[in-house]
Amino acid sequence: MKITPLAIPEVLLITPVRHGAERGWFSETFRQSALEEAGFSGGQFVQDNHVRSSKRGIQRGLHFQRPPRAQDKLLRCAVGAIFDVAVDIRRGSPTYGQWVGAELSARNHQQLLVPKGFAHGYTTLTDECEVLYKVSDYYAPEVEDAVRWNDPAIGIDWTLPNSEIRANARDEAATLLADLDSPFTYGVQ
Repeated sequence: MKITPLAIPEVLLITPVRHGAERGWFSETFRQSALEEAGFSGGQFVQDNHVRSSKRGIQRGLHFQRPPRAQDKLLRCAVGAIFDVAVDIRRGSPTYGQWVGAELSARNHQQLLVPKGFAHGYTTLTDECEVLYKVSDYYAPEVEDAVRWNDPAIGIDWTLPNSEIRANARDEAATLLADLDSPFTYGVQ
């Protein structure tokens, strides 16, 4: 598996190797030791999630869980394609408020590792998308939070016009970055 740090180096783009023949293919999609060798020092993954979206332009996020239940996330798109984004919300970080993103698709097989201290979200680029992701802590609704997906201070280019993106009421009303009291501090896990 190839692991590449993005412009914010804590966020990793992972490309698993596929071994194929006339019968199909095999791919190792997760190996904790490979992440550790690439410098990932987060927790062990404890829960797998599977999300289906039926239409292009569905927005999910920018979500995070506050400590002590913060989550590292490892995401991949098994059906269709998404544009996946991580926003640095660690106070004192040289990249605070900046974002990185990557297209994840069933075609390119890539994955995104989003560590604690980042808000995460994606928009579907195709109809019929299925996203699989691992998290390093269990879902805890009492500590979940969000940053507004279309906050102009962050300026994410979701690759689709904002007029074509549909978010739920909670994500539309999420906190702006300027109003966020971030529970994360750069250099502190």
